[in-house]
Amino acid sequence: MLPRMSIHVKGTTGLVIAAVIMMAVLIAFPAYRVFLAISLGIGIIVALILHLRNKYRPIDDKDVDNKRPLGLD
Repeated sequence: MLPRMSIHVKGTTGLVIAAVIMMAVLIAFPAYRVFLAISLGIGIIVALILHLRNKYRPIDDKDVDNKRPLGLD
């Protein structure tokens, strides 16, 4: 078997690497621009809806029925 190779990347470095990969894919495959634009649009809309819902109707302790769903004490 081949030895397992892993690269440990955390924080800002991982974000920069992901951004570089996305830019390379968008330059190499222009058709993915439409897919990325649709995905980002849906993500922004969902994030906005969740933000507004939590801002104007936050969850209180009384709204939670089972505070210990796993039965842990």
